[in-house]
Amino acid sequence: MVDILIWIVIIALFVLSFVGIIYPIIPSPLVLWVGFLLYHFIIERGELGITFWIVMVVLTAVLIVSDIIANSYFVKKFGGSKWGERAAAIAVIVGSFIIPPFGILIIPFATVLVVEMIQKRTGKEAIRASVGSLIGFLSGAVAKVVIQGIMIVWFVLVVIF
Repeated sequence: MVDILIWIVIIALFVLSFVGIIYPIIPSPLVLWVGFLLYHFIIERGELGITFWIVMVVLTAVLIVSDIIANSYFVKKFGGSKWGERAAAIAVIVGSFIIPPFGILIIPFATVLVVEMIQKRTGKEAIRASVGSLIGFLSGAVAKVVIQGIMIVWFVLVVIF
């Protein structure tokens, strides 16, 4: 009976990790790891071998870095400033609480636009940087979905086989 409850919690954590893509305040990698650790320490202590843990550490690092790099890369590529990059990162978190899930798209876009205009950029440059923040967030979100999916599938395959 305890195993069934733990499995329900693990599945809920895996689902919650995807919710963390829309609500960045939820630490998706940490949520995934709690699921892995619950399985390891409560259900089957020795089943997840060293290879599994090494791969999960590497994928977790890629997961964390991909989001940061995607946002930074696209804001820069579209002509945004360092302040625009920073503002976009903060605005994604704030936007997740304001008109979710659309706030994570609208708030960073508007914030980068305002920040770039304050820095005396032309309207065209400011809009271009805002579009970069939007593309950065979306590409980071896609990368997170793929990487988290790989982590969960790897876990399931290790547990089944």
